[in-house]
Amino acid sequence: MTITVKDVAKKAGVATSTVSRVINDHSSISDATKKKVYKVMEEMGYVPNIAARNLGKRSSGAVGVILPPLDSRERMGNPFYLEIIESINDEARQHSMTTAIATAQTFETLLENVQLMHRQKQVDGFILLYSDKDDPVIDYLFENQVPFSLIGQPYTNEDKVIYVDNDNQLLGKHATDYLIENGHKTILFITNTTHENVYYERYFGYQKAMMLADLTVLPSVDMEKPEDYVAFEELLKDTQATAAVVIDDIFAMRMIQLAQMYGYRVPDDFSVISFNNSIYATLVHPYLTSIDIDIAELGRMGMQKLIESLQEKEATGVRMVIPHKLIKRETVLSLKE
Repeated sequence: MTITVKDVAKKAGVATSTVSRVINDHSSISDATKKKVYKVMEEMGYVPNIAARNLGKRSSGAVGVILPPLDSRERMGNPFYLEIIESINDEARQHSMTTAIATAQTFETLLENVQLMHRQKQVDGFILLYSDKDDPVIDYLFENQVPFSLIGQPYTNEDKVIYVDNDNQLLGKHATDYLIENGHKTILFITNTTHENVYYERYFGYQKAMMLADLTVLPSVDMEKPEDYVAFEELLKDTQATAAVVIDDIFAMRMIQLAQMYGYRVPDDFSVISFNNSIYATLVHPYLTSIDIDIAELGRMGMQKLIESLQEKEATGVRMVIPHKLIKRETVLSLKE
């Protein structure tokens, strides 16, 4: 026998219209009433007709999650995206919404996918999981006034875009400071991307820490081409570097393997610190010293800010900063001991 809104209203002792407002998360209904009605709905096994509800609201009840172009094995295997998508899904479920993923290998194809999702009204808004200076997707969303939130700091229109981020410049400084505190003086900054905002911010933080400590600031070590890996051995010999700040955990694991291949022991000869505190940090020894950026909170707040924008509760140009924490493990050797 099908359970109806009237059945729920009768058992909960409220009007049918009240149940409808609870289902639509209307602000006029108190939290206590919502809790009571939801409890009755659960007891009776009532499932709201989301499609019908969204049709009345002219809403799809879904949000699009946009990943950057998956143009490398590091990106395809980066656990950051899986962790943050799971967090976004959890928050979406709290609001009776679903998520749809937009991904591609190039920006051109990614833009086509996003345009299709928008024009066909498959989603109500988007969450971008990256910030790239050559990204046509964010330009499309901004110019067409499509609701979206951004995980990361935008390159332009900072006062008009809603974004959630860590203080990546401070992250870069804290990582470098930790190496300096442990007696390291010649420190590299190693990256496999030079066009994402996270690179610029973390490298700026590295530069600031080195300058404040009166140490030599070295150019960032860009590992984007096969020949860069071949030249890395010579770079280590020329600089006599004892430590490195690496752009993220998964790439740090590759750099540790590369250093070891060239005969450098980590951390005995070469210390490494990274970011994200992903599952890779404790998969193999030595365990990776990393800065935890609270990926789950980034996803949760990104989704929450998008929903507030969809409900017209949030003005544009809002920045939410998520705290970070240093996780000390085994890849940084103190030279002071």
